[in-house]
Amino acid sequence: MSALLVALGAAVGAPVRFLVDLELKHRLGAAFPWATLLVNTVGSLILGALMALPLSPGATALLGTGLCGALTTYSTFAYETVQLTRAGSRGRALLYVLANLCLGLGSAWLGLTVTALLFG
Repeated sequence: MSALLVALGAAVGAPVRFLVDLELKHRLGAAFPWATLLVNTVGSLILGALMALPLSPGATALLGTGLCGALTTYSTFAYETVQLTRAGSRGRALLYVLANLCLGLGSAWLGLTVTALLFG
C-alpha cells in the first residue's frame, strides 16, 4: 500500500516540477536554473512542515516521499551545477549551490518551525 501512495504523490509532484520548469524557462530563459531552485526550496518547505505534523505512515508516504520526493530533484541540481561549470559560469554554479543549500535548509527549518508553532 505504501508503494502505491508514494506513486500517487509522485504522480502529482513530477508533473508540477516539469510545468514549473517549462514556465520559468519561458519567462526567465535558461541562463540560470531558477525552476530547480524554486521546486527544491518549496519542496523543502513543505517537507519541513510535514515533519511537524503527526502524520500517519500512509500520509508520510504520499506527501513526504511521493509528492516532495518527486517535486524536488537532487540529480537535476547536480547536473545543472556541472553544466554551469562546464559553460564557464563558475560564479553562477557556486551561487546556485549555495542558494540550493541555504534556501533548502532554511525552508525546511522555516516549515518545521512555523508549523510546530501553529499546530504544536
